[in-house]
Amino acid sequence: MKRVAILISGGGSNMVALAESMTGDHPARPCLVLSNRPGTGGLAKAEAMGLPTATVDHRPHGTDRAGFEAELARVLDASRPDILCLAGFMRVLTEGFVSRYAGRMLNIHPSLLPKYRGLDTHARALAAGEAEHGCTVHEVTPELDDGPVLGQARVPVLEGDTPKRLAARVLPMEHRLYPMVLRRFAAGDRQPVWLP
Repeated sequence: MKRVAILISGGGSNMVALAESMTGDHPARPCLVLSNRPGTGGLAKAEAMGLPTATVDHRPHGTDRAGFEAELARVLDASRPDILCLAGFMRVLTEGFVSRYAGRMLNIHPSLLPKYRGLDTHARALAAGEAEHGCTVHEVTPELDDGPVLGQARVPVLEGDTPKRLAARVLPMEHRLYPMVLRRFAAGDRQPVWLP
């Protein structure tokens, strides 16, 4: 049975989808939900689900990324995760940290990578006149929002869409896609999942 640490920064809706999926014959179980922000809604949800939680607040570290990541690694390693799932974790991780967990860290990103790495993906897709948009689960590598694609889900861009409306249609696809990819990944299958 694989142990999964889920890293969050906010409300934790993808964390809930992942944690709820890890039951029955699933080859993994959640071992920790960690936030870089104290008091987030996601931590409260994890606690209500009976999951172990931790906070490593990035703010006291200021610009000392190495100090923050050393503390992050210390807390993570204490829970002995086999897999790390970034689920709305809004900190860019250094090459050193990513290398420490190489081949074991997944991320979900709200665009059809390689398009629209970084922030404001929905607004950027609309500004570019895209006919479709979606989300991607990928293996984390040192390059931001890069790494092998392990799954994508698509939604059409509709006339009159706003970034908020588009995001509201993409989010349920994230909740479907990420658990599917994690299940395969935990079983050693890196074949990508493609949802229409």
